[in-house]
Amino acid sequence: MSDTPDAPTLDAVIAQRFSRRDLMRGSLAAALAAGMAPQAVAADVSAFDFPELTVGVDEHLHVAEGYEARPLLRWGDPLFPDAPDFDPRKQSARGQERQFGYNNDFVGFIPLDAAGQRGLLVVNHEYTNAELMFPGLGAADRKGVIAALSPEQVAVEMAAHGGSVVEIACEAEGWRPVIGSPYTRRITAETPIALTGPAAGHPRLMTEADPSGRRVLGMINNCSGGVTPWGTWLSGEENINYYFSGVLPAGHAEAGNAKAIGLGSPQYAWSRFHPRFDLAQAPNEPNRFGWVVEIDPFDPSSTPKKRTALGRFKHEGAAGARSLDGRYVVYLGDDERFQHVYRFVSEGRVQTERADNADLLDSGTLSVARFAPDGTGRWLALVHGVNGLDAGNGFASQADVLIETRRAAKRLGATPMDRPEDIEANPRTGRVYVMLTNNGKRTADQEEPANPRGPNAFGHVIEIVPDGTDHAAETFRWEVLVRCGDPAKPEVKASFSALTTKNGWFGMPDNCTVDGRGRLWIATDGNNRRATGRADGIWAVETDGPRRGTARHFLRVPVGAEMCGPCFTPDDATFFVAVQHPGEPDEEGALGSYEKPSTRWPDFSPDLPPRPSVVAVRRRGGGRIG
Repeated sequence: MSDTPDAPTLDAVIAQRFSRRDLMRGSLAAALAAGMAPQAVAADVSAFDFPELTVGVDEHLHVAEGYEARPLLRWGDPLFPDAPDFDPRKQSARGQERQFGYNNDFVGFIPLDAAGQRGLLVVNHEYTNAELMFPGLGAADRKGVIAALSPEQVAVEMAAHGGSVVEIACEAEGWRPVIGSPYTRRITAETPIALTGPAAGHPRLMTEADPSGRRVLGMINNCSGGVTPWGTWLSGEENINYYFSGVLPAGHAEAGNAKAIGLGSPQYAWSRFHPRFDLAQAPNEPNRFGWVVEIDPFDPSSTPKKRTALGRFKHEGAAGARSLDGRYVVYLGDDERFQHVYRFVSEGRVQTERADNADLLDSGTLSVARFAPDGTGRWLALVHGVNGLDAGNGFASQADVLIETRRAAKRLGATPMDRPEDIEANPRTGRVYVMLTNNGKRTADQEEPANPRGPNAFGHVIEIVPDGTDHAAETFRWEVLVRCGDPAKPEVKASFSALTTKNGWFGMPDNCTVDGRGRLWIATDGNNRRATGRADGIWAVETDGPRRGTARHFLRVPVGAEMCGPCFTPDDATFFVAVQHPGEPDEEGALGSYEKPSTRWPDFSPDLPPRPSVVAVRRRGGGRIG
């Protein structure tokens, strides 16, 4: 039973929170924030009023003065009344299925009341660091860790993947999980999930275990995502190639497809105990991953759905916006060097009744971006039979286009980008922000205006303005908002505003969010002592007026960690962030270990390992963040 006896029923929550007005405004958060006017400031005054945090690298979490940052959910925390307490030396798959999962990337918040003091937190669990999770594995190299894993440890890993739905409540002492909530749910690497849309049932999705090609077990490597206006959670599968071992039979038809998605460098031992992850035994299984998954957080008995109309690639983000005629638009990044920026526009319009949007994402047009040198751009439709996407070029149907989205995008001449990650639309301005993390493989002769540095060690941020302020428009304008890195080093060619301090610049933009006042906040992945002299964290970035391109440091993570999942409550009074893989060494490619992590944050106990966590940030004394 819930420890909140007056908890509303599912039907009551949906009726109350997803009204006609909410859907017409485009999102629940927008509906609650609609009364907030844009922040009015003088031209020479920052849109942000927090004291800037000093950069650095140490084992602690730091936030700007006047704020507090408290872990809300840690790996292993019990989510159900019957869940075991976290004991790293007595882990089991059954226990992990009832506990909060491992590395947290996307975080979304869906309010359950008008005040925003109760809500559903939806969290992706991207991947696991076995060497930091289990005692005794050591950290000599990845192959050694893989070889040492037992069947039960692999089962724990699979249970720690996927995602969590957790009801949370804000009380006098802060936010807490509601244990026993009727909405609590864990999704793992073995949860039954439906394949829907144009590719569902295609022979390339069929396996011996699933001859229908319509039902797959689990979602894996779920990175960023989004929350829809009708209150569902979109979760993007990213580096799915790491989970498959073995070699395809000689001359197999999927050989080119496997190479394009990066199969051949396994990072997990799953195939030793689960034949579906062995390419020789299940060559079609990889085609059943790499999709955007839609989940109904209000119904824990519902079947998640992989929406194949949104394409198959290494998904980073699935944030949405509304077109002028009411269709739903999802922006998507493919997080790998020289990959692309995508946009999906639904065929149907968002309806006022929540149930009428149940399959809205199964029909629509997926497009890929071409950035022209003159600051204009065009969305190129990935439609079978058009522009060479036909049988003569290996695309016999729309299913083939979607299964091999990368190949289709290159066929159309899309712009190869520097690791497109999160993409967010600003609901107040209609502008869209694209995080491009870096690309050390781009050479100087491959520089072009949308990717202006080769090599690009520190990444950049692009701002897109849809023509006619319509997210469904075929064309757009674009410019680089900032080129990241140290502005004091001319060879870096960074382009922050001159008002940015030595603490304000950053590298490797990854996730981002826009708060209720239309202000941009950016999380990073890849800063460290050697690369930038600072840990990853959150930076607030000005996007308007004479201070455009000015960044200010707000929060930094412990050594070895990555900053993910920035998300505000609708009143901007709480900022949820995710601290991923704390305890890793502060250098690229090295492994930590359970016995010798770089930090034991957040518990700092010699008996406990570092624990990836979701953190709630609030202003001391109350009020809006920033």
